[in-house]
Amino acid sequence: MRRRAFITLLGAAATWPLAARAQQPAMPVVAFVSGRSADASTRYTAAFRKGLNETGYVEGKNVVVEYNWLEGHYDRLPALLTDLVGRRVAVITTPGSTPGAIAAKAATSTIPIVFSVAQDPVKLGLVSSLAHPGGNATGINFFAQEVAGKRLALLHDLVPKAVSVAVLINPANASSAEYNLGQVQQTAPSLGLKVQQVLKASTVADIDEVFVTLERERPDTLFVAGDGFFDSRAGQIAALAAQAKIPAAYQQRENVEAGGLMSYGTDFADMYRQVGIYAGSILKGAKPIDMPVQQATKFEFVINLKTAKALGLQIPDKLLALADEVIE
Repeated sequence: MRRRAFITLLGAAATWPLAARAQQPAMPVVAFVSGRSADASTRYTAAFRKGLNETGYVEGKNVVVEYNWLEGHYDRLPALLTDLVGRRVAVITTPGSTPGAIAAKAATSTIPIVFSVAQDPVKLGLVSSLAHPGGNATGINFFAQEVAGKRLALLHDLVPKAVSVAVLINPANASSAEYNLGQVQQTAPSLGLKVQQVLKASTVADIDEVFVTLERERPDTLFVAGDGFFDSRAGQIAALAAQAKIPAAYQQRENVEAGGLMSYGTDFADMYRQVGIYAGSILKGAKPIDMPVQQATKFEFVINLKTAKALGLQIPDKLLALADEVIE
């Protein structure tokens, strides 16, 4: 073989792997849209990836996950969803974000959407029915009709002498704000509680102002509505509640781990895992129209005993026995 021909052959051989790689399809992109912050969501993103793994998908190996953290800035949703739809991502997931799910549904009728929402997804217009979603969206309904009311009842059990409650809502998350406030207003009278005031916060500065008001008005208890922004500010809210010496109830355990008194709600880690499973199933060829909306079945009641003692509360043994976890 001539030297020139040999060199040419070697050069061609060297290009084969590059050509083969160029012909390989790009990995599918799963968009992850959350109202929370990345720092406050490590446990949940791990659960989401676990769900993907259970369907055979490993981030960075055969799927790309794009994390979009709103940190309470729900006004960014329209532009974000326009971008995701324009780039034709494979799946849009909105775990724990009702505003994200609604925005995604409004933005596309073709790209599959996997949501997890606290309210009835039929009433939200996300699906036609739980058993037969009827479109491009499906997911997890982590709301049970009595959850918000039961959270308020457990708070009253911890503070039985309370006669007033303040409610903290995020007006930027209108669906959650309206729903939580409605549930508290409906449940409070049966517990002998009066809704003393409704407080609104959608920024860090707003939260500070809310607690200035609370220290002045002195309600007996505080009910914090479920919201991704509030969850991301767990440390701030717990510290201010401790400073004001106000017993508060939250949706998630992270708030209690940060120093809050108690939480009652869905096991969010399990819910994120379920969203990951549904996203992976769609990547494998499943269609949202054929995937019934799942119902969350795991709920957690968590008490911070150290915080209770600091507030001068004596926790009854029956409540300690009822709790899924007591933080000491």
